[in-house]
Amino acid sequence: MNRVGYGAMQLAGPNVLGLPDDPEAARRVLRLAVELGVTFFDTANAYGPRTVNQLIGEALQPFPEGVIVGNKVGAGRGPDGSWIITDHPDTVRRQVHEALADLGAEASELTYLRLAGDTPGTHSDVPLEDSLGVLVELRDQGLIRRIGLSGATPEMLARAQKMTPIAAVQNRFNLLDRSGVQILADCEAQGVMFVPYFPLASGQLAGHRELTGPAERLGVTPSQVALAWLLRRSPAIVVIPGTTNPAHLRANIAAAEVAEHLTEAEVARLTGLVDESKAVLGRPDQSTFDALRSVAEGRR
Repeated sequence: MNRVGYGAMQLAGPNVLGLPDDPEAARRVLRLAVELGVTFFDTANAYGPRTVNQLIGEALQPFPEGVIVGNKVGAGRGPDGSWIITDHPDTVRRQVHEALADLGAEASELTYLRLAGDTPGTHSDVPLEDSLGVLVELRDQGLIRRIGLSGATPEMLARAQKMTPIAAVQNRFNLLDRSGVQILADCEAQGVMFVPYFPLASGQLAGHRELTGPAERLGVTPSQVALAWLLRRSPAIVVIPGTTNPAHLRANIAAAEVAEHLTEAEVARLTGLVDESKAVLGRPDQSTFDALRSVAEGRR
């Protein structure tokens, strides 16, 4: 799998609701991603809701060999557009079937269960075992091939693995927010793919000399260096930057080559921007918390 994937959230309309102004441009970006070698696409029923999955299905069906779409269920949107956990077993089952219909797929290559473990202000009264049990049942029926978790604590991952193998975990992790460092370590130890969301710290990276220095030396952008650092930080990481701009898409994909040219000293200085020993899951730095709150309020 190409370790630079594509996060599809930005393909929706304003506030991640409805269709974008130019749906065909969105489909072109998706097709270009495949042409450029992207093999992993990250999406969710909650994007739109459903409109992003429909765009992916329209653009990429039949899915090329080797392309994997990771889709999140267990999350939805409130009447005001807010982001909510919707992990009742009946809802999870319905969302899986909706995603298959929207993507035009007979089976999901990867379905994540969205949990409330890493995001301030979210919660669920549904036991993990109840909602995850639906995905296990659907996998046994052949409708899901791999199961993942999104927003998991290390304890949640351990509980889930008592029920089923977990192929991937998606949690917050980037150059400025290391709150997912412990579950990243667990994924490394257990051979689980780790997919960080907000990989570019929601636009909060500007001005850090540790980024601009390598960027100037290599003739690339600070964002490319930030993605390259993630790829160097752990072999378990697959990054999913999102964009609607073809030039930015090309730049994001080129981050894999940038990673090969970062020096060990540059990687160490970037890693040292945050004391990972003090990172606490569910407690992002303030800039990331502001970004999370912006998303929750529908301004993203």
